Amino acid sequence: MSATSQKSKAEAHCEAQCEKILASARKCFVESGFHAANMASIAQTAGMSAGLIYRYFQSKNAIILAIIAQHLDEVQADIRQLPAGIEQIKARIEQRFINWRDHEASGLEPGIFLEIAALATREPQVAEALRLADDRIRAELGNWLLETWQHAGYTLNPAEVAERVFALQSFIEGLIFRAIKQPGAELELVGTCVSALLAYLLPVGQKSSPGWNPICAGDQHNQVSHPLSMAVDSTHLDFTE
Repeated sequence: MSATSQKSKAEAHCEAQCEKILASARKCFVESGFHAANMASIAQTAGMSAGLIYRYFQSKNAIILAIIAQHLDEVQADIRQLPAGIEQIKARIEQRFINWRDHEASGLEPGIFLEIAALATREPQVAEALRLADDRIRAELGNWLLETWQHAGYTLNPAEVAERVFALQSFIEGLIFRAIKQPGAELELVGTCVSALLAYLLPVGQKSSPGWNPICAGDQHNQVSHPLSMAVDSTHLDFTE
């Protein structure tokens, strides 16, 4: 076996071990919280010795930072795989709400999301990692929005992109809280809100400019819709691809 092959095999083994440790840590954090979970419980869940885990991660904080990096990779991949159709995007967001509500999230679980956000208020290193990850996610979302609008023949200025990214992130993060605090919310209600959001975010039924608002269409001096407006005339929605 060549030195290159041996190195690749060793790297693959190391990566697999890290993935196993992170999956076990996420499980422990969901069940016990960051403070109650320790390296011993993570090791037991992973079926490893604590000493072996320390070979890959120097501390529990190092594991948390790795989970943030893992979450960033998951979100970026998710954004790049967003479907083109409005209905498909709507269905994906609704499904995420269902998964969060039913504790079947394939990515970062709501409990860990909240734990990391809380930890960031006390741990500067975690706060910085979270901010850097959020910066990259915002950039990825901004690029997606720009490409979507350009494909429809429109151009967004930087402020319009920033407003839409802020609204989308606020909605999605708020939806995580709703899944925890209001798990009985009707999917029809969730779908109606998602449709209104997408009508603002994406080039759906545009008549003149990215800020066109059917309510203000007759007022030449008020062409920009409020970013959080839920008053959308359904006659202007086109949920086709």
